[in-house]
Amino acid sequence: MVNRVTLIVLDSVGIGELPDAHEYNDQGSNTLGNIAKEIKNFELPNLQRLGLGYIEGVNEYKKVDNVIGSYGRSLEMSKGKDTTTGHWEISGLILEKAFPTYPNGFPKELIEEFESKIGRKVIGNKPASGTAIIEELGDEHVRTGYPIVYTSADSVFQIAAHEEIIPLEELYKMCQIARDMLKDEHGVGRVIARPFVGTSGSYKRTPNRRDFSMKPFKKTLLNYIAENGMDVCAVGKIEDIFGGYGITKAVHTKNNMDGVDKTIEYLKENTRGLIFTNLVDFDMVYGHRNDVEGYARALKEFDDRIPEIINNLRDDDILIITADHGCDPTTPSTDHSREYIPIFVYGKNIKPGVNIGTRKSFADIGKTIAELLNIETDIAGESFAKEILK
Repeated sequence: MVNRVTLIVLDSVGIGELPDAHEYNDQGSNTLGNIAKEIKNFELPNLQRLGLGYIEGVNEYKKVDNVIGSYGRSLEMSKGKDTTTGHWEISGLILEKAFPTYPNGFPKELIEEFESKIGRKVIGNKPASGTAIIEELGDEHVRTGYPIVYTSADSVFQIAAHEEIIPLEELYKMCQIARDMLKDEHGVGRVIARPFVGTSGSYKRTPNRRDFSMKPFKKTLLNYIAENGMDVCAVGKIEDIFGGYGITKAVHTKNNMDGVDKTIEYLKENTRGLIFTNLVDFDMVYGHRNDVEGYARALKEFDDRIPEIINNLRDDDILIITADHGCDPTTPSTDHSREYIPIFVYGKNIKPGVNIGTRKSFADIGKTIAELLNIETDIAGESFAKEILK
């Protein structure tokens, strides 16, 4: 009997390029593998105990005896390589068409409409690294009060503002205005608030980021769980990624370790259903900045806490650890990469050492969770529950 599943997404922890990676200019990307090649004697002993070294295509991590979990990897069926696409597919929603991107900035008429609605001019309007653009335009923003609008290779409309120039609530309001505007052909995956503080030459982004995602266009796993009277507890930016759709409880987090803490707090409550956690630092703090050593440290920090997570599982709990895309910090690109994701499954009711192979879609995770919780759904995916249940 399974009454609760904890699903932890290690944001951007991909495990090797997908067969169509060349279509995204991501040949050679392998986030977890390339980090192991760069960092001498790098190991993740607890993920290895869950089966990391046995996953197809993973050659950089040792196989250990007495694996305690089931394991495998998955292809991505949706078009794209961003956070929203990955999480939606995990939850059973396949995107036939990728969210729009803006390699030359947003159209003039779109920017003019946004400026009219917020009552201010904007600066920027180009693809950029979030840290680089506040270094470049931070002083002008502070002097004029004009918010910085920028994008990336992903489908995002990002607004950066100094917290003392544009207060957080006003920045969030601007983001909501942009979210309401950006639909149909301009329906970007996310509008992101990027607040920062500091003075000229030493600006620094704060943890008060907020994502305003497109609401899913049909029901996902989350809705079906909630409709069956169970909890859907969102940790980190999960609430933002789904626009609150299908979520019964939510808590935002400051960093990865805070995300683990909040997950464990939910585990200690008498919840039933799904605890859905996103740990964003791998991607936001290290992947996009090509910080290989920082990424490696963050992986070790999470790996060190896996026993604590496991020790807080009930007998009727299942733990699933996965990812949503890659963001290889060892490549010249600072953008997401089109990669396989790992799948680890652990619990008292799970057979150890079962290789679920290469799944055709991230949606197999959602379909499996639905079967584990004994819930009928109309989501995409093929369950592997029968392969792993004792």
